[in-house]
Amino acid sequence: MALKDFFKDLDNEVSTVLDSSFEIEIIDTKFVPNFDDPSITFDNLDTKKKKCKRLESCVLYVDIRNSVKLSAEKQPKTLAKVYSSFVRTMIACARYYGGHVRNIIGDRVMVVFDQDDCFKKSIDTATLMNSVCKYILNKRIKSTDFKCGIGIDYGKMLITKGGAIRQGAEKEFYRSLVWLGKPANIASRLTDLANKTEFSQTPAIHQGNYYPYIKDWHWQSKPYEQFIDDLESTSSRMLKHKDGHFYTFFKTTISHSKSYSPILITKAVFDGLKRDCPQSPYIDKNLFSKKDVSVRDYYGDVYGGDAFFPEVKDI
Repeated sequence: MALKDFFKDLDNEVSTVLDSSFEIEIIDTKFVPNFDDPSITFDNLDTKKKKCKRLESCVLYVDIRNSVKLSAEKQPKTLAKVYSSFVRTMIACARYYGGHVRNIIGDRVMVVFDQDDCFKKSIDTATLMNSVCKYILNKRIKSTDFKCGIGIDYGKMLITKGGAIRQGAEKEFYRSLVWLGKPANIASRLTDLANKTEFSQTPAIHQGNYYPYIKDWHWQSKPYEQFIDDLESTSSRMLKHKDGHFYTFFKTTISHSKSYSPILITKAVFDGLKRDCPQSPYIDKNLFSKKDVSVRDYYGDVYGGDAFFPEVKDI
């Protein structure tokens, strides 16, 4: 096929799908669908119809921290064992509390829960995963501090089939269930932060004060804004500092670090758990608390915790 004809065919397909006559049928469900669900279909350009499902529930992501560094440090055979052990145990944890694994990309596992009891089941699953990573994988995987990060959100997700129908050995690579909606995106972004320590630097002023009576210097780093606020207004070219012992200064940077909990959940998940299970240890013992976490496109509170099951220490 000539390239011009290829472009023309694609343009016609896109035009058909985006046309107002192309019907999207959405069916609400309380259960996590699988790929073979007849109520979820590919685009049918002949009938001009596509079927999707919509689920309001919890979605959880878990992945390995410092996976790039881990890949660089481990030999290929050892690395294969590490990733296999991680994915295998995370799938087992998901299934233990009735979760449904719906995506595995590298070291990231996606788990979705049926609507009933989804708050408790998702938090229990996260706690189980955290327990396994902290006390089993970290013990068995030598010469590295093995950690995982977990993020959970709740809300409505549209489930559709993405890809194209193909036959043969490679057909699985051309199709997947796609989970559209903010919950999947927010949970994934929380996972990116969970159990990480971020380091940053801000420009600053290193100020030197001299005390002549004791013949001693005192040095202090402060942000630009604070240093400027300590200067008095003047019409001359000379700096006039409010502190009479001010003597000199130079530019520097201030280093900052910020650590995040291994499990991060949105306010919707926390409130749902508090409503459904007010006597749960997660609530009653304050295992999750409000954290200073900023996530793109999310404006609610984030709660974090390092919950684990003590039974794991007995193995």
